[in-house]
Amino acid sequence: QVQLVESGGGLVQAGGSLRLSCVASGTIFSMNTMGWYRQAPGKEREQVATITEGGVTNYADSVKGRFTISRDRNTAYLQMSSLKPEDTAVYYCNALFRAAYRWGQGTQVTVSS
Repeated sequence: QVQLVESGGGLVQAGGSLRLSCVASGTIFSMNTMGWYRQAPGKEREQVATITEGGVTNYADSVKGRFTISRDRNTAYLQMSSLKPEDTAVYYCNALFRAAYRWGQGTQVTVSS
């Protein structure tokens, strides 16, 4: 059974940086697209960035130029720089595997002003 485990969240001041990691375990096969989503209190979950198995990336306009997604097979990373208070949210890892989307449990990112 595929499981996604995120790590790297925390509290950071505005302008700072954090790096999130997501490890997909439970299979020898590679995930298809992996991505990061976030959900702030009172808001819907939104896509932050995705990366295909071939390395093609896509970013939300709100994070372009500040966040970088990368992956090493079944581990995905989200390097977040120039963080803003509005980036505060629970960040979730997502992976497409065998036509099903899998989700991690989420990691809290809090950016103080």
